[in-house]
Amino acid sequence: MSEYFIGKPSSFSIKILHEKIYELLSMNKRLDERDALSFREIDIKTNIIEKTDGSAIVSLGKTKVIAGIKHEIEKPFSDRPNEGIFVVNAELLPLASKSFEPGPPDERSVELARVVDRCIREAKAIDLQKLCLIEGESVYSLFIDLYILDYDGNYFDPSVLAAVAALSVTNVPIYKVENGKIIKTEERMKIPMKDFPVSVTLGIIKDKILVDPTLLEEDSLDAILTIGFDSNSNLVAIQKSNLGIIPENLIEKIIFIAKEKADFLRKKLMESISNG
Repeated sequence: MSEYFIGKPSSFSIKILHEKIYELLSMNKRLDERDALSFREIDIKTNIIEKTDGSAIVSLGKTKVIAGIKHEIEKPFSDRPNEGIFVVNAELLPLASKSFEPGPPDERSVELARVVDRCIREAKAIDLQKLCLIEGESVYSLFIDLYILDYDGNYFDPSVLAAVAALSVTNVPIYKVENGKIIKTEERMKIPMKDFPVSVTLGIIKDKILVDPTLLEEDSLDAILTIGFDSNSNLVAIQKSNLGIIPENLIEKIIFIAKEKADFLRKKLMESISNG
């Protein structure tokens, strides 16, 4: 049913689209013929960039995200002298969408990086203490770089999947300490992972809920909510991406649906890691 609108809809067509989406959701249908709570097709591949310590590419329908991880040895933060560091950066490549512009990171890039960071950090996914070489002096610092290659809505969920998948297959050199000096060896080790968080993005339109909105759906939704969960189904992150109102009576249902879908995504993630 995507033939109803081609390209970026106008404000008038958004109103029509809003009603059309709601009408279809009332019958548990979508413009792309999915049911309300189904994800688009998901594909996760790991170890796809040779010049990184770890990498992954995730396709969610026509949305595609690539993650690459590199490391350096740096001084730890003063308030966490015995913990390694990780930093998440996100770039919305102009070739991915007409709405992405070249230049320094904009608000959407910053928001995406923060959501991915929060999911990983609050889930305590990485055992950062095992990335310490000399307390207060030298630790591993991981740079998680995300690039949106193609965009057709919902870059949050594939970005979290790509970051965690890439971390899970990352191998870094083992460094030894001799006389207070850091010496790189030929051996390598995997990043010590303690958890495998995922996020689930949901759209709300009136009293209806849908999972994994496309770009066309995003333009007409009342609200969009991204919820991150750790492997024990604990809520570790939540981000509301627009100014719409979420009915209070839907919150419990939204979280219940998100938890179920998080289990589905994590199964896909773990399969890709084991096959990688």
